[in-house]
Amino acid sequence: MQNKQFNNENTNNKAFIVGKIKGEARKTHQIEGEWFYELFAEVERRSQVPDLIPVTIPERLVESKDIDLADGNLLAVKGEFRSYNRQEEEKSKLILYFFAKDTMNEEEREEFVSDKDNVNQITLTGFICDKPIYRKTPFGREICDALVAVNRGKFNRSDYLPCIFWGRNAQYISKQQVGTKLHIEGRIQSREYTKCFDDGRKEVRTAYEISCRSVKAERDSSSTSIDIE
Repeated sequence: MQNKQFNNENTNNKAFIVGKIKGEARKTHQIEGEWFYELFAEVERRSQVPDLIPVTIPERLVESKDIDLADGNLLAVKGEFRSYNRQEEEKSKLILYFFAKDTMNEEEREEFVSDKDNVNQITLTGFICDKPIYRKTPFGREICDALVAVNRGKFNRSDYLPCIFWGRNAQYISKQQVGTKLHIEGRIQSREYTKCFDDGRKEVRTAYEISCRSVKAERDSSSTSIDIE
């Protein structure tokens, strides 16, 4: 399915989500005099298991577009999927979030909400920055994980985004070298996993990644696409 297009100054990282606000939106931090809200958006998918995506929204966008951030309200935003490193227990943890840059108008919302395949899409152009990890599930399904560095345009920095590829796409990526430039289409995915500690404790955590529908390496004229649901 072809992605819908919208204006976004960073052509390397274009994303949108349509979902319901889950819980309380909190005004959390200030950068150069501007405040930002953080919240979670529950975005449906065909499997009926929703993705719970962390979203950061500038206060100026909330006020200029009169966005009601109350629990349960519809949120339809365009922006980028970003990352930063946060120190936790003397370790650096990669934090991932959707950064909202604009809202959809009523016509756009109606078009996207009519199809669950449309409510969560992202297109990326970036570079493989670590060796891809290829594996198979106990049921024989092929998977490949790759960390992709995406330039943030005028900000002169990169976002490091974990991407997961399936089937033929997994085989394709497993053969690519570090530094290969990729063009990716997919969706932002959340999944729960259990973290086991040395003292026997267990903790349920949430991971975020790009579940990739299609991928193309710039140096290769071939491209593959499969249904990942």
